[in-house]
Amino acid sequence: MAFTLTSPAFQNGQPIPDRHARRGDNLSPFLAWSDPPPGTQSYVLVMEDTDAPSQASRHWIVYDIGGDRRHLAEGRSSKARTEDLPHGFNDFGNLHYDGPDQHPGSKPHTYRFRLAAPWHCQSSHRPGTRCSGRVAGCP
Repeated sequence: MAFTLTSPAFQNGQPIPDRHARRGDNLSPFLAWSDPPPGTQSYVLVMEDTDAPSQASRHWIVYDIGGDRRHLAEGRSSKARTEDLPHGFNDFGNLHYDGPDQHPGSKPHTYRFRLAAPWHCQSSHRPGTRCSGRVAGCP
């Protein structure tokens, strides 16, 4: 099996529902993963808009997700922050999930969710430390 990341909220290549859009309910989607690499101690999750005008735009960054986890529940990373997981600043300047921000009439964008299993890193690593691991998600 391969290290995979899925969501029952939408299919790969399909639009993300309004429930998870910034102009909608802005709820982070349920995500599940399977077959992590042996020895995984933690995960890092990044959601990017690969069609942003200048460069990939980060909508969600979560790190230090425990290696024993196999999912993130819906809405667990929205403004309510009902789950205490560390977040990085997204490109909206927020420390939480911000969903797609499609403007009416604009061309649909592609959003990429990547889950990395950097098994050679620890949460206390110094800036600039290189990590090795595997990444699951949409290409």
